[in-house]
Amino acid sequence: MDGILEKAAVKRFKEAADSLGVKGEINILAETARTAIDAANGLGIEVGQIASSLIFRLPSGNPLLIITSGRHRVDTDLVSKNLNIPELGRADANYVKEVSGYSVGGVSPIGWISTPEITLIDEALNDYDVVWAASGHPHAVYPTSYSELIACTGATPMVVGD
Repeated sequence: MDGILEKAAVKRFKEAADSLGVKGEINILAETARTAIDAANGLGIEVGQIASSLIFRLPSGNPLLIITSGRHRVDTDLVSKNLNIPELGRADANYVKEVSGYSVGGVSPIGWISTPEITLIDEALNDYDVVWAASGHPHAVYPTSYSELIACTGATPMVVGD
């Protein structure tokens, strides 16, 4: 686990967090947090408290960031309908890294190298006082809240799955 805080992506997250006034500190997990279940198990919390940052391609080719609760999957048809677009495109690992600067499994909702065209936040995250999000590395997470995520990302609340 040595050196995670020195990784460029984690440093970029930390700079963004500091500039946005994020209160939570980075926690380094012994096991990977690549999935919501892994992260929840590592933290000893409910899987719904994990705020996963998922990236999709919009018809424009630009990124859509959905910050979703780990307790369910994003319903791409529902989101497409709510955004009045034909469909959400899948984003491969290269696209994710290209637009966010983060590798899959460590994508933070803040500190991107580009700005998502649209950012949505799962209303289900509002069910928890504390939620946990990635901070630039598959072993690095930080505590935050629904309201702090909205304030830091400008995300639009939406029901994104069930």
